[in-house]
Formats: sequence, C-alpha cells, structure tokens
Amino acid sequence: MQPRTLQIGPLTSRFNQRMAGEHGAVALWQQDDAVRFLEAHGADFDILVTSARFGCTRAQLDLLPNLRAICSFGVGYDAIAVDEARRRGIQVSYTPDVLNDCVADLAMGLVIDCARRISAADRFVRAGLWPAGNYPLARKVSGKRLGIVGLGRIGKDVARRAGGFDMQVRYHNRRPDAAIPDGFEPDLLALARWADFLVLSCPGGAATHHLISAPVLDALGPEGILINVARGSVVDEEALVAALLEGRLGGAGLDVFEAEPRVPEALFALDNVVLAPHIGSGTEETRLQMEELVFANLRAFLDKGEVLTPVV
Repeated sequence: MQPRTLQIGPLTSRFNQRMAGEHGAVALWQQDDAVRFLEAHGADFDILVTSARFGCTRAQLDLLPNLRAICSFGVGYDAIAVDEARRRGIQVSYTPDVLNDCVADLAMGLVIDCARRISAADRFVRAGLWPAGNYPLARKVSGKRLGIVGLGRIGKDVARRAGGFDMQVRYHNRRPDAAIPDGFEPDLLALARWADFLVLSCPGGAATHHLISAPVLDALGPEGILINVARGSVVDEEALVAALLEGRLGGAGLDVFEAEPRVPEALFALDNVVLAPHIGSGTEETRLQMEELVFANLRAFLDKGEVLTPVV
C-alpha cells in the first residue's frame, strides 16, 4: 500500500498544495477536532510532515502508532518529541544549512539596527519630529566586541560577517570548536561582561531553557545589546523585560519570543528594542530551498527508507 502522509500545520499555499498533490497529504489543521481525528485515523499514517513551529508532541505520537518518519520544515526541532521518536525507531529529518545565510544576515541586521537605532530613527522621521531637532546620537558597530552563544552553523556565519565589520569575536559553547580554538569563552557571564553585543544562535530545548537569565543580562549591562535569532525559550523573557524597563540592559534585537506570536506589550514602547516576527529564514530563496529539502527527505525515505538530513 502507498504510505499515507499527515501534515500537522499549514505552511505556504504552494507547499500545502504540492504536499497534497504529490503525496496526498491529509491536512490535520482542517479537521474539526484534531485529537478525535487522530484517535480515529492516526493508525493509518506512516509519515508526518510538520515544521519547527508546529512540532509534534508525545501525545500526538501516541496517537500515530504506525508512524515511520517525521519530515520537518525548519532547523529547530525542540517542539518535536525527538527522544520518543528515536525510542520507537521513527526517523526525524529537518532542514539544516539552507537557512544559515539568511539567519546570520538578520542577526547582523539586528546588531546594526539596534546600535544605530535605524528603526527608531525611521519612526522619528515619520512622526514629523525632525524639524524640531536632530535625532539623538547612536552607537558605532565597527570595531566593537561581539559575543556568540552557540557557534554552530549559523553562529559561524555570524562570526564571518562580524569580521567584515572588524569586530572582535568570542564565543560560548558546550566545548571549544577544534576548527576555531581562538576566542572560546567557557564562562557565559564572562562573555557577557566582555561583549558589546551578545548574539544567541544556539538550539532551543531543555538544555538551553532560560540560559540567558537575569545575571547574564546584568553582566551584559546598560550599554550591552542582546540579539536573539535562536529560540525564545533561551531567554528568561520576564527578566529581559525587567532589565530593559529598568535600564539595566542597553537594548535588544529579538526575532523570537517565548510564547510567539504573543510578544510582551511592555516592549512595544521601547525605542531601544527591535522586534521582528520570527523572520530569520523568511526570504523567498531560502524558504524555497527549505521546501525542496523537505520533499527531498520525503522522496529519500520512500525510495530508500532513509531521510537525507536526520536529526542527530
């Protein structure tokens, strides 16, 4: 029998139509009651298609007893019950590498925007305030100190871009990278104290939950700027809001949030904060590459029984 495919949540219209047309994927989000649907039909599905946003919980896996593969759109997999999938022998794929450039580009864009206050200056002009006086001075980027938390694929691309701005770069990892031994800082607090900008590009999940706590934010200090293109869960958001409101942190550029798409309203009025709606990979070129990799993983599993880019 032809393997049956279930798609948990919607992506682009092109992706959804292609998934239904090429693989006959059933759209779970279109069912009146998703849980009751899985209780009645979950055993029919061999393959699950999801994304970093929608994931796949342990409870959902329990209702998919014959599942053999999960193909996810995105680089994050903390929303997928990967450990349970491995225990059951379910292969899990994701879409690494193809989004590195765009996420690193956005990280540097947020660094520049936060330092030079580009978004805030734009609001200043649009509000008609320029005739009353010049915009306040901002901060320089070139030659400053950039700390990176998580020197994986994206972190390395951020470091390369920082080199173009003559920035000093240090990084914090679970262990030093043998290819880049210089600049390793095992103490996160020490890195935060040293850095002018602290860029987060580490994975989400239990191991990094609230890694950026109040003490780290205080170490970064009233002139430091936090940039998060990782996962919202990496930052203690309550502590971040307090540090910004109390002037204990200089600013922040945030593409991800703990309960997105909900964003703390206290941040809306702060001109030293740049807010983006999780657009790290949000370009036409990159999203198409991600889409193609999902379909390549599907084809590889159907043809050879193994996905191309497994979560390891």
